[in-house]
Order: sequence, then structure tokens, then C-alpha cells
Amino acid sequence: MSQSTGRRPKLVLFPTRNVPPAAGHSKEDFQIYASYRGTSASGFFGTLKVVRKTDGRLLFPFEGADNIGPYATKAEAVEAAQLRGDEVVSGDLARPEL
Repeated sequence: MSQSTGRRPKLVLFPTRNVPPAAGHSKEDFQIYASYRGTSASGFFGTLKVVRKTDGRLLFPFEGADNIGPYATKAEAVEAAQLRGDEVVSGDLARPEL
């Protein structure tokens, strides 16, 4: 008989691997996940996750990253998040964070 601890399994989006840091060479070496959170009453904030696919490194968000928003519409928040993601990718292509 198994006992349930009430804990759910941990969702792992990018498993930890012993992969040495590897710079991206093109925009295709990155994955940008842009979305939004919030309500029309509090405003919409962009949410963003940027991952370098060559080594699985999470480039954004990072500790101390500022909020993206607030914006009046969901579309504006997602667009701002996508633009910030593009900036992160361009910055890492120019000066890779290894």
C-alpha cells in the first residue's frame, strides 16, 4: 500500500544537464515564451522566459529583472514581452553570457 504525501510531481521544463555553456549563433538558437498576466482593473503585465537552446540556459527572467508593464491591453503586454525577448536574444548574440 502506497502512502500519498499530498505533493505533486515537480514540473521540469529544462532538466539540469551537465552541458558546458555554449553561445548561440543565430536567433534560432533561442526560444522566447511571451505571454501576459493581470486584469483590466490592475493592468496587464508581460511575462517572459528566454532560453538558449544550445545549453538550456535560462536567460530571462533573472533576479532583479523589472516588470514588463503595466499595459492597457493583453496584446500590448505580450508585444512588449516579445520585444524584450528579442532584446535579450540580440544582447546574448553580441555578448554571450557564459
